[in-house]
Amino acid sequence: MPNMIYGTAWKKEQTTQLVKTAINTGFKGIDTACQPKHYREDLVGIALKECFGDGLNPNDIFIQTKFTPLSGQDQNNMPYKASDSLKVQVEKSFETSKKNLGVDFIDSYILHSPIFPLAHTITAWEKMQEFYYNREVGQLGISNCYDLETLQYLYNNCEVKPSIVQNRFYNHTDYDKNIRAWCNDMGIIYQSFWSLTANPHLLNSDIIISLSLKYKKTAEQIFYKYLNSVNILPLNGTTSQKHMTEDLDIHNFTLEENEISSINKIL
Repeated sequence: MPNMIYGTAWKKEQTTQLVKTAINTGFKGIDTACQPKHYREDLVGIALKECFGDGLNPNDIFIQTKFTPLSGQDQNNMPYKASDSLKVQVEKSFETSKKNLGVDFIDSYILHSPIFPLAHTITAWEKMQEFYYNREVGQLGISNCYDLETLQYLYNNCEVKPSIVQNRFYNHTDYDKNIRAWCNDMGIIYQSFWSLTANPHLLNSDIIISLSLKYKKTAEQIFYKYLNSVNILPLNGTTSQKHMTEDLDIHNFTLEENEISSINKIL
């Protein structure tokens, strides 16, 4: 899994070109979802096909998509019927994702949100586990899970443990500090989205600005470097190739421990 993944939500008709630009700029991971309400997974697939046709090795791209429960779908445009059983919904969504993306193997398959009552989360997860056992999926994860007890319930009641938690990174949830600590203890990768959009106050903070001047990097580069430094793998949804290039260019400097601690204090 790369240290930054290109996010494709809300890209609409621009999805194909933006995904191709992201890959050609250097992104090694793509995040999408079988949720036509917010994603054009089919256009991600077209971008992948064109990049593979241009010589890109499919093994060099990390592909991550999601099963979106009924509550997150536009019922006039979704990959399954509302009347389908939950396991059939998961199966139809997964088959649609493989067709959309033009692949037989998906590196990471994410439950887009917990389903309540939590027994329904387990039911969906049991179906997702079948894809893992069939070697159609490399790992499983959950998104939009902001309650540690819910996450622990899933962990304690499934055979294939979640490898990924993908959450919005913002102060409303205290930046998931308890969840992130638990994920670190359990060896679970924490992925963040809305990392920049939700945090202009952090990007404009004195510490980020001073580090930007010290390292001659943008505030965004400093913040992405910080996220990686505290075991957070961010999604990046920029539509600017300039920003893509800049955001990926965070390998040639290292934040000092006291600098990381200073940023921790303002979260």
